[in-house]
Amino acid sequence: MAGGAFAVADGGACVDYGGRVTFSVVVTCLMAASGGLIFGYDIGISGGVTAMESFLSRFFPGVLRRMAAARRDEYCVYDSHVLTAFTSSLYLAGLAASLVASRVTRAIGRQAVMLAGGALFFAGAAVNAAAVNVAMLIVGRMLLGFGIGFTNQAAPVYLAETAPPKWRGAFTTGFQLFLSIGNLAANLVNYGTSRIPTWGWRLSLGLAAAPAAVIVAGALLILDTPSSLLVRGRPLEEARAALRRVRGGKADVDAELEDVARAVDAARGHEEGAFRRILAREHRHHLAMAVAVPLFQQLTGVIVIAFFSPVLFQTAGFGSDAALMGAVILGAVNLGSTLLSTVTVDRYGRRPLLLTGGFVMIICQVAVAWIMGSQIGGNGESAMARPYSLAVLALTCVFSAAFGWSWGPLAWVIPGEIFPVEIRSAGQGISVAVNLGATFLLTQTFLSMLCTLKYATFIYYAAWVAVMTAFVVAFLPETKGVPLEAMGAIWEGHWYWRRFVQPAAAKTTAEDP
Repeated sequence: MAGGAFAVADGGACVDYGGRVTFSVVVTCLMAASGGLIFGYDIGISGGVTAMESFLSRFFPGVLRRMAAARRDEYCVYDSHVLTAFTSSLYLAGLAASLVASRVTRAIGRQAVMLAGGALFFAGAAVNAAAVNVAMLIVGRMLLGFGIGFTNQAAPVYLAETAPPKWRGAFTTGFQLFLSIGNLAANLVNYGTSRIPTWGWRLSLGLAAAPAAVIVAGALLILDTPSSLLVRGRPLEEARAALRRVRGGKADVDAELEDVARAVDAARGHEEGAFRRILAREHRHHLAMAVAVPLFQQLTGVIVIAFFSPVLFQTAGFGSDAALMGAVILGAVNLGSTLLSTVTVDRYGRRPLLLTGGFVMIICQVAVAWIMGSQIGGNGESAMARPYSLAVLALTCVFSAAFGWSWGPLAWVIPGEIFPVEIRSAGQGISVAVNLGATFLLTQTFLSMLCTLKYATFIYYAAWVAVMTAFVVAFLPETKGVPLEAMGAIWEGHWYWRRFVQPAAAKTTAEDP
């Protein structure tokens, strides 16, 4: 790991080599975490724009015609595959970009990949703001997707490689924190621009250039991680300078750098076959987490609530302005709970936060399903009384809070810290690809699912949260405070995964000529 407060001595013992939190490491991690801004802004902006009448009248008039119908099914008003393609096309592009990014990262480094991601997102924002037809909208969304695919692959790993292990969870949750800030900013922008007739949606989409400019500026101000520099064959002194910059100019980084160099040397020659290696039996646990953790994050149902919260609140009986304000409240709650996760993740650990969050999300989703089923009914033609609409808003906020302290940030923290250096880029690439692929499928199908399953949609997601909570209990070990170089020990001690782990001593013997 390019950063930490411990060295790994022979036999797996952890030796403190004096790493500490410095102003430099805080600034560096904040710059890297700002990559979450562009993802968060997009999540927030899409749902609000698709609820604006000026946007729908120009690109999706069929949706407006259904809204104007004398009798309509509240669950099916927004059911349009072209409308959902506007949102979901970004994630299909992001999926492809994240897989390409894993190879590009090894060649040019994490800093350069974040820089490229910000530039692509900037271009996508410009195309969307100038769009005159649906095709142009989707091209812009795909450019945004390429940008998100690059930054989501590089930023969490950069944070894990830079932060000291004792506070790695707090620093890595910075990605989700900035994502929440971007989401809240987007909801506030939507609330304001919805009052601008005809072209307010252009301002919402075009202002995505602002977070893109932040990540570009941030990437220009930080150095690449020592691990990435050494993997790319850069001189040891360059890696030493990068490490000293984040540890403080007077810090003794020799012991830490020696550990980083040893891990890179052990992995040298394996990076090119990283995708093939991660399929091997000895990495079964890594592959399982690379797929399960991001997939489960999306199956909480939060992404469809985040994207379509204005649509959901309108279905629940709010007017368009009230629905947009509900989305703002939701974003603020999520930001607050992510801050809570930042200050507790390294004190209490990953598992307790995931388990408590899962329990609360199940209760909220079942309650929302009951309210919508009893008030709107199965045919979707009944109006929801105001107190029940407010109850849906309150429950959705509690759900968002639970997600914000659990699966929201930790789905970025855990994949960023569990992979050994020889498969780190590939593992993170798979994790991001699964995340974006699941997001594409869920955003493309949510409105149709809502139209078909009605209120049972929320029961569907509650069932998945129950499954993932059981998965955490049985299969996810605690990684709090464990240095990246010592991470293998937690798998060797796990009741199930230890059967796949090749002990360090045996691995060293096998690799000796």
